[in-house]
Amino acid sequence: MDFLFNFDIGLQVSPWVAVNDGVMGGRSSGGAVVGDGQLLFGGVLSQENNGGFASVRSVGQLFDLSGSTQVFLRVRGDGRRYQLRLATDARYRGMPVSFGASFDTRAGEWQDVCVPLDSLSATVRGAAVPSASMDLSQVQEIGLLIADKREDPFALAVKWIAVE
Repeated sequence: MDFLFNFDIGLQVSPWVAVNDGVMGGRSSGGAVVGDGQLLFGGVLSQENNGGFASVRSVGQLFDLSGSTQVFLRVRGDGRRYQLRLATDARYRGMPVSFGASFDTRAGEWQDVCVPLDSLSATVRGAAVPSASMDLSQVQEIGLLIADKREDPFALAVKWIAVE
């Protein structure tokens, strides 16, 4: 396994930034804090103004995942469904394409999640883009997203993210 981020030992080159539904008028809040050996992604979802998502992503680092087939995450969740998101240099009508897949968490339990890279689906602003292809040598962002339509606080702790 090759670690991309290991918050437990301080392996974290990229800063993490929040992109929430406020970009389209929504009222959800969310962000990431790194400390105590983990990344904590937390906030509150709101459906107000057609919102309903919160996300964080690494920026400023290029990842070459060529030859990788799976992404692994060690997470402690809250029983909600999250998404792993990757972004490359792929564009659709000039807009960046995200490649994502959902995973479920168990409330309060650490678990290892495996996301096969061939299970990622391409989207732009939530709409499917079946013609997009992912160049794994050009991964510009690795992120997490929640959009489960529950207007509640959420929290996902991450110890590490790795590929194999």
